[in-house]
Amino acid sequence: MGETGEKKAVEYMGDKGMKAVLVGGFLGQQLIFFMRIVLAMLCGGIIGIERQQRIKVAGTRTHMMISMAAALMMIISKYGFLDVIGTAGVSWDVSRIAASIITGIGILGGIIITGKQGHVSGTTTAAGLMATIAIGMAFGAGMYILGFGVTALVLGMKY
Repeated sequence: MGETGEKKAVEYMGDKGMKAVLVGGFLGQQLIFFMRIVLAMLCGGIIGIERQQRIKVAGTRTHMMISMAAALMMIISKYGFLDVIGTAGVSWDVSRIAASIITGIGILGGIIITGKQGHVSGTTTAAGLMATIAIGMAFGAGMYILGFGVTALVLGMKY
């Protein structure tokens, strides 16, 4: 993508954070994205530690992986298709992948709640996983304060 394409992408996105990413070059961009994923994993892991200490189904690794995956999918949703901006006949909806994340956790939550015996249990675990996904999405979108803040709120509710 040339400089004209970068400016066009920044104007199209209307995202001030995007300008910094594009100016930082490829390596700088990838490092920022990786940092977002690591922060999401750390917050997911902190929530998972609490669940593991209570001997619940979804523990530290599960929460870390879910938060990491949500952050990665959010980054892909937000930045993964910049190379097709401006291509004739191509429309781009950044909310599609984010909406799919919610659909996926809904299915996973249903499985957790019904369990193997079909009894209703695990609603707190399912809700915690939903919150962990939202935290991962926040970090993936670059909303660091929101991600840390919600992590603190989730931990405050569970103790």
